[in-house]
Amino acid sequence: MNRFTASSPGSASPGSASPGSASPGGDSNSGVETLVRVDGVRRVIGDQVILDGCSFEVTRGEVVVLIGPSGAGKTTLLRTINHLEPHDDGEIHVAGTRIGYRDGGRGRIELSASALAAQRRGIGFVFQHFNLFPHMTALENVWHTPVRIVGQNAREAKARAAALLDRVGLAAKANAHPRNLSGGQQQRVAIARALAMRPQLMLFDEPTSALDPEMVGEVLAVMKDLAREDMTMIVVTHEMGFARDVADRIVVMDQGRIIEQAAPAELFARPQHPRTASFLAQVR
Repeated sequence: MNRFTASSPGSASPGSASPGSASPGGDSNSGVETLVRVDGVRRVIGDQVILDGCSFEVTRGEVVVLIGPSGAGKTTLLRTINHLEPHDDGEIHVAGTRIGYRDGGRGRIELSASALAAQRRGIGFVFQHFNLFPHMTALENVWHTPVRIVGQNAREAKARAAALLDRVGLAAKANAHPRNLSGGQQQRVAIARALAMRPQLMLFDEPTSALDPEMVGEVLAVMKDLAREDMTMIVVTHEMGFARDVADRIVVMDQGRIIEQAAPAELFARPQHPRTASFLAQVR
């Protein structure tokens, strides 16, 4: 994997599964575990095909970056992985669990809201526009969901929230409200909030697109730290430097299809699909 430095001895890995969590899908011979499997996923809205038979896998600890032109279907594909967006055909599995649906007598049945919420607890999602609660402090934003929604012990959740804010460099901003934070700081709070649920998978949807250029680096630095600690991540981004330096694999999308996927060095040096070459020529 494309890791630029090793984690420090004894450091906790945020991607470690909690006790009793499922860990199927691995290759017992190689020790590689498939955490995410997307198989033939289609999404159609009206007469528009948004996703057209997308398939790929992500192993535990891998960083996969989705790139491609605007409208290629990257965000929609990302949102299907935790069922923020439904899909019309195909299947998605995370840690061996089918996401969003179960088999019924006459076809698949969408899961209940409570069942979907339970599935999402192990999948962190960081949005483009932060989505922080404006009336809560940074600290409250981080511990709110674990305590109010999941029922974690309040004292433990608040201590973990403080530790997570320190981890993303915002210990001094714990009592600040979002209106008093820069865009980069708000996005780092959003990352800490997602980590508070101890996810085994993190999804990032253009996490720097709403930021001023000078704030992009601080968010990417936090994501690089997560990569060093072997957090499994799927990232939609136009930051080609991040894709080149941090990704283990890059998946290229165009017109709702996955047209190519390869390691960064190979993809940037020798793109195989003409549309990949054209896209890279525009963004490099």
